[in-house]
Amino acid sequence: MTAKTTSQSGRKPGRTMTPKGIIVLVLLAVALVFIFENTRETEIRLLVPLVTMPLWLALLAVGLIGALVGAYFMGRRR
Repeated sequence: MTAKTTSQSGRKPGRTMTPKGIIVLVLLAVALVFIFENTRETEIRLLVPLVTMPLWLALLAVGLIGALVGAYFMGRRR
């Protein structure tokens, strides 16, 4: 006997976009537009030192840290 790898519609399972996936992609696009629209230099205080860097880089770093923290807690939920 062989395992059935296609659904009745002929598509492979797991290939359709769910509403949650679409929302994540839209939020990602909005975040990227926001980051790349804010390209000016800014001063950021990192605990003690004052650092001058492009605002988009700071926003991208905070976004990546947030994604990592979210992924960590989602992994612990399972």
